[in-house]
Amino acid sequence: MLFGRTPVLPTREEALVGRPERPFAVPERHTVLGNPLLGPYPEHLEVADFALGCFWGAERKFWQTPGVWTTLVGYQGGFTPNPTYEEACSGLTGHTEGVRVVFDPSVVSYERLLKLFWESHDPTQGFRQGNDVGTQYRSAIHTHSPEQAAAAASSKAAYQQVLTSTGHGTITTELLPAQDRPFYPAEAYHQQYLDKNPGGYCGIGGTGVSCPIGVAPAEG
Repeated sequence: MLFGRTPVLPTREEALVGRPERPFAVPERHTVLGNPLLGPYPEHLEVADFALGCFWGAERKFWQTPGVWTTLVGYQGGFTPNPTYEEACSGLTGHTEGVRVVFDPSVVSYERLLKLFWESHDPTQGFRQGNDVGTQYRSAIHTHSPEQAAAAASSKAAYQQVLTSTGHGTITTELLPAQDRPFYPAEAYHQQYLDKNPGGYCGIGGTGVSCPIGVAPAEG
């Protein structure tokens, strides 16, 4: 995957074996929002899963959104159970760097989160985001209900129209049901990384094109 070679997703047979249990502890509470990182969550809340490049900056985008109850970063979309960061970076797990967003739908809609997702990265770049190159940086949405799946597909189609009209390429974002792609929380030092390290690296950046789905176009 390095030295100019094009990243390639492994097959299930090629993926690392992994392990039956998580090999590290996950912090109990969010360092910014103060709520538990792991479920079960209060019944009135919903869960959304997104991958949009390096999960450090992506997570901060969501925890700064009113109505988001907690966030955590992890690995999702691949085949290796309970991977480590080093394994995910090897390109041999098939996982993305993902963000789990637990939100109150009476305060922030799933459509609003989709808008933030599309506008916070370039979904046309394939196995990269900016200078970050690798299969773990690909764009993905893992949905938790038929309603989420429909909303994600609709927003993808509409945003593609806007991107095409402004000279951008084809969206490569994967849309997959979360039930088929388990979310494995990442190591403690990755959780809310940019809160602990305010000057840390953040490779998140969008196309500058507003996504019109669900809410008014973004300012600017």
